Amino acid sequence: MNILGYLQKIGRALMVPVATLPAAAIMMGIGYWIDPNGWGADSATAAFLIKSGAAIIDHMAILFAVGVAYGMSKDKDGAAALAGLVGYLVLTTLLSPGAVAQIQSIDIKAVPAAFGKIENQFVGILVGVIAAELYNRFSGVELHKALAFFSGRRLVPIITSFVMIIVAFVLMAIWPVIFNGLVHFGESIKDMGAAGAGIYAFFNRLLIPVGLHHALNSVFWFNVAGINDIPNFLGGAKSLAEGTAVLGKTGMYQAGFFPIMMFGLPGAALAIYHTAKPANKARVASIMFAAALTSFFTGVTEPLEFSFMFVAPLLYVFHAFLTGVSVYIAATMQWISGFGFSAGLVDMVLSSRNPLAKDWFMLILQGFVFFAVYYFGFRAFITALNLKTPGREDDVIESIATPEVTAAATGSTAELAMAYATVVGGAANVTNVDACITRLRLSVVDADLVNEAAAKSLGASGVIKLNKQSVQIIVGPKAELIADSLRAVLAGQASKK
Repeated sequence: MNILGYLQKIGRALMVPVATLPAAAIMMGIGYWIDPNGWGADSATAAFLIKSGAAIIDHMAILFAVGVAYGMSKDKDGAAALAGLVGYLVLTTLLSPGAVAQIQSIDIKAVPAAFGKIENQFVGILVGVIAAELYNRFSGVELHKALAFFSGRRLVPIITSFVMIIVAFVLMAIWPVIFNGLVHFGESIKDMGAAGAGIYAFFNRLLIPVGLHHALNSVFWFNVAGINDIPNFLGGAKSLAEGTAVLGKTGMYQAGFFPIMMFGLPGAALAIYHTAKPANKARVASIMFAAALTSFFTGVTEPLEFSFMFVAPLLYVFHAFLTGVSVYIAATMQWISGFGFSAGLVDMVLSSRNPLAKDWFMLILQGFVFFAVYYFGFRAFITALNLKTPGREDDVIESIATPEVTAAATGSTAELAMAYATVVGGAANVTNVDACITRLRLSVVDADLVNEAAAKSLGASGVIKLNKQSVQIIVGPKAELIADSLRAVLAGQASKK
């Protein structure tokens, strides 16, 4: 597997632990609604909810180790997740300041500060990747009869624990260098203030097409380089009391996304509809309305973004630029709101009474401005350059919509999965099926065998062929359900050979 494909695999595995964030955001958001100033001091119910959410946020590193190990394992087995947990506990214990001091026979005060921050998401991801690779390699090993009990999946956590001893000695030498490099990178952006936040947001959008934005997000949203924007924001009064948050600053890597996802992209959707050919307006209206509604309420933007990013890449760069500008403005004006899932209406409402939310309602006014900028900007670009956005195509593919495909597109998830099995070339062509929030992520023998037109007839927003062996199909929020059914269909085809 090439480097890009492997990074894609890590990126989609990260969605497993990240998917726990909405639960934390909802519990903490409701808790702050009940008691926004006392952090539960005046309400046992609020304290109960906030502490419940903090149980997730405060242990994201462990969740990353477990989730990545599970997500990258070949058959999504719990033994891989257990190996991730075992590996994380062994590694972080061996690299704790006290253990380092004892192993190196030095005073604990002489231990580099990097080891005081060893329990972070970067280490969690590293452990998860190693544990998954060990699971994929050794989960089928059979030992001698005397040790048969420890064969197969039971062997993996044991091997992982021993491998982590080696990893610990390697990291004992290089972790301070890695940590200082990450801190320098984070601080170089953090020291740029609002401009740095805008630069981050610009590259966040540019990486969406290849699905690598999650890796960039981890630096700014979590505790990889000491920024930890999401957990610090969700910590609210506790973060303020502990000095890990600053009013008007914490949340600046999140706030400016709200005007884009709630207002800007829906404005783009309206422009795409108004510039569509009259004969295609009804079809485009249904697609754009659903995508805009999803973006506004949940902050999931990929169905809308993928409708134009490849047919009109100039528009997508324009969109990335405007996202950077929006985040820069919000950070400069200190209009702050945060999220646990994405920058949609739901998260805005839940975070509105968080003590760290500052002038959050101004993001709505900013959103109205960006709605107009997106609408008129997109409309001008589309008409002036004759861009082939949805509904403006020279040749609209209709012949592919066979009765069988049409029925599958409107049928159950199982029927849709059966149709996708044909679209992707069947079991003979697919080596692995995975999913993130909105994408089917496939490892295939030959990407050319994946029928892009047929996938779009099934309702896909787009098909990305990263290389000969990696394909992504944008199917929307049902991606995980379709992936589960598709795995079952392909397994059935393989067993009949």
